[in-house]
Amino acid sequence: MQVGVPKEVKVREYRVGLTPTSVRELCAHGHNVLVEAGAGLGIGSSDEDYIKAGAIIMGTAKEVFSKADMIVKVKEPQPSEIPLLSKGQLLFTYLHLAPDPVQTLGLIQSGATCIAYETVTSANGGLPLLAPMSEVAGRMAVQAGAYFLEKAHGGLGVLLGGVPGVPPGRVTILGGGVVGTHAASIAVGMGAEVIVLDRSVDALRRIWTQFGARVTTVFSTRDAIDRHLREADLVIGGVLVPGASAPKLITRAHLKGMKPGSILVDVAIDQGGCAETSKATTHDAPTFVVDNVIHYCVANMPAGVPKTSTYALNNATLPYVLALADKGWKRALLDDFHLRNGLNVWNGHITCEPVAAASNLSYTPVVEALG
Repeated sequence: MQVGVPKEVKVREYRVGLTPTSVRELCAHGHNVLVEAGAGLGIGSSDEDYIKAGAIIMGTAKEVFSKADMIVKVKEPQPSEIPLLSKGQLLFTYLHLAPDPVQTLGLIQSGATCIAYETVTSANGGLPLLAPMSEVAGRMAVQAGAYFLEKAHGGLGVLLGGVPGVPPGRVTILGGGVVGTHAASIAVGMGAEVIVLDRSVDALRRIWTQFGARVTTVFSTRDAIDRHLREADLVIGGVLVPGASAPKLITRAHLKGMKPGSILVDVAIDQGGCAETSKATTHDAPTFVVDNVIHYCVANMPAGVPKTSTYALNNATLPYVLALADKGWKRALLDDFHLRNGLNVWNGHITCEPVAAASNLSYTPVVEALG
């Protein structure tokens, strides 16, 4: 199979779909890997590194898209990339379609077969291709929050860890999943007071087992959210409904009760955000202020640490890339129920029910795509 790796074009996106290590594995399986020139520079990998791994370097993204049977990316195809997709071509990347009707319609019109990292499942009920970036984003959320809490950056002027005689900052985390757990880990390490809210008693029990009394676990209700948002210096939104838009747990009315200069880091922004006031931002302009609350809503947070992020992502995606290349997408999906859950768009049809519902479009069961 011809596997294409274009350079990412989203603002400040330095990750790349395949590392030289992954390229070498694909080549050992008998596949050709076409890499756009400069695609790996953001992770410190030169074109020469890719050539040594067996890749063929292409001058432009247009060349990569025109020759590849499968495109492997990191971020969703941007407006300049969607026209480069062709009917029957396989796209394997993050898509986050539920809050993005423009991209959804573009992929439908392209006729491409699109498998989304974020809806591939695992036997234990997890999302194995979303988890590595959720781990990174959860950890970065606390770093970003601590930075913008500094007065020079518009924040409250609170040090999360406090000092002897002065209490630490309070971090309220909405969601006890992968993002929330890793955010709690960093916040605890910094010495902050940490509260995690979730509606899953099992998630709260897991966090209690991991952190003990260093983290306060709270069953999430409207009253609990109201109270803990008012008391927070830093709020981290880490809620997720697989494939669907994130629930709006934080309303505009909540902001008026929050501390002026407090920080909201909405990690759920890829799925539309968990605050009514959230809108996607970039690493170039990461924040905006609503009702004196600083919103940090960067839609590709892990791109800030691209080397760590790319290698973590490839550790998870490589087995699936190999399966798709070795078997073809139909056989690979027939053989793996969990990979099958990743199929979002096929031949002009939406094959992921939450995406269809969010887009108000008709849903086609995956079995139809598989014949």
